[in-house]
Amino acid sequence: MDFLPKHIEALIFSSSNPLKIEDMQACMSEMFDTEVPRKDIEQAIEILLNKFSSDEFSMEIVNAGGGFLFLTKPAYQASIGILLKQKSKKRLSASALETLSIIAYKQPVTKANMEQIRGVNCDYAVKKLLEKGLVAIKGKSDGIGKPILYGTSEKFLEYFGINDLSEMPMPKDFAEEENEIGGQEENPS
Repeated sequence: MDFLPKHIEALIFSSSNPLKIEDMQACMSEMFDTEVPRKDIEQAIEILLNKFSSDEFSMEIVNAGGGFLFLTKPAYQASIGILLKQKSKKRLSASALETLSIIAYKQPVTKANMEQIRGVNCDYAVKKLLEKGLVAIKGKSDGIGKPILYGTSEKFLEYFGINDLSEMPMPKDFAEEENEIGGQEENPS
């Protein structure tokens, strides 16, 4: 079965999750309308493991999570990280970044607090940040109506290339409250 490794390669490549040998075997057996022995699947995987271990390829097949999947070799992760970071930055609007910064520095924070600081509705920005996985729901406030509390996620740390929130830069005069009605007195002239 010289063609079997190519079919297995295509299956592993197209799977978004680690692909188990049993799943490969079931797929191949259905495709060829005959039982494909596990031993043949394992031999095909071995051929692929050897093939992709070569420096000729930037990816490799890895046995992880109970199955096999394609991963980029460590030597190429930095360039891919830069590409993904650039793509993610392009997709965040100014309002989303502004909302994200409020969440990052004030977390856990309610949507009402974000809107008080920004001065505009934050529903759309919060929804997009949740969809992108940069923000997570951290619980409910003890305040009136038990509003949802938002905070940053692990993906937020990855996105900004930090390991901990303490690595975030501190903005100047952060302790000063802004956008509060009647917060500043006018100088009588």
